[in-house]
Amino acid sequence: MKVPFLSLQESYEEISEEINLALQKVLSSGRYIGGSEVELFEEKFSEYVGSKYCVGIGNGLDAIQAILKALDIGQGDEVIVPSHTFIATWLAVSNCGAKPIPVEVNQDTYSIELSEIEKALTKKTKAIVPVHLYGNVAYLDKISEIAKKFNIPIIEDSAQSLGSTFKNKHTGTFFEMGCYSMYPAKVMTAGEGGFIVTNSKKLRDKLLMIRNHGMVKGYDSRMLGLNLRLPEINAAIAKIQMKKLPKFLQARQKNAELLTELLSKSNLSLPIQRKYEKVNWYLYTVTSPKRNTLLKKLNEKGVGAASYYPIPVHKTPFYKSKTKLPITEWAASKVLSLPIHPKVTTKNIKFISKSIFEIL
Repeated sequence: MKVPFLSLQESYEEISEEINLALQKVLSSGRYIGGSEVELFEEKFSEYVGSKYCVGIGNGLDAIQAILKALDIGQGDEVIVPSHTFIATWLAVSNCGAKPIPVEVNQDTYSIELSEIEKALTKKTKAIVPVHLYGNVAYLDKISEIAKKFNIPIIEDSAQSLGSTFKNKHTGTFFEMGCYSMYPAKVMTAGEGGFIVTNSKKLRDKLLMIRNHGMVKGYDSRMLGLNLRLPEINAAIAKIQMKKLPKFLQARQKNAELLTELLSKSNLSLPIQRKYEKVNWYLYTVTSPKRNTLLKKLNEKGVGAASYYPIPVHKTPFYKSKTKLPITEWAASKVLSLPIHPKVTTKNIKFISKSIFEIL
């Protein structure tokens, strides 16, 4: 039995006719950049998360980079980031000329470890980027206390946590700016794309300039901008996907609850939701001392399990940091993500559970 990870094609399967009509509308209009589809998507998403403004961006990395530029972070500055994450979080910092400062993650949520943040602070620290990894919500209330104490901006990397909430408030909306990704594997995809939310009109207007060559009306560049625009085609797809998002999240939650029940007596360390936290179940991530063996044999059985971020970013050939992060390195060698996307059936979940018990 094959249990694949969610792919772009599977995500579109049940809404392909509606998407085709939307794409034909964009193609017929002849306007592929800066049209009504992007504006309508931005309005709908602002309403969904409860923010005043949303700015469509080319992708998740672009979104973080645009936020950093909006905060005037650049050469000589430092930005605190976790190392157990996708490298895009770091690349955005480096692309702005700033230096990523790696800190440890905790073993419960794989998000940035609170006790390590203050240790990493210096006079050069200009931002902290907590990543809501695997859909888990970082300790935002405690991070907020640190930010206020030292007057440092917090940038929420919510690329993996669209739909996750804490105390009924969406990730990405706790601080001045938060960003998301619509990469094919995410809980909602537009093929590619990203977006930023904020309640500040001043920051929103600056982000609009940054994404469009620093221009406001055209040929009137007022700052050093970039080309980070979200195409009309991607926005049209995203607008349709948004209508399906509650259904996608509900299916993931149902699969996660069943898998937790079936694996409760295994020797795996299972994910848990904290009080007041609602996870989007982007990935159902467990830990096992026999991770590599389990992964190999699950794949042989047709289960699309995967180990995400087996090399911490600070240990990649590009960054080569000598920083010691034992919990990060432990996570990199022990975590395993199991498929629970909307196309995974109850029968699939039972097969995954049965396979794990047989292997272990």
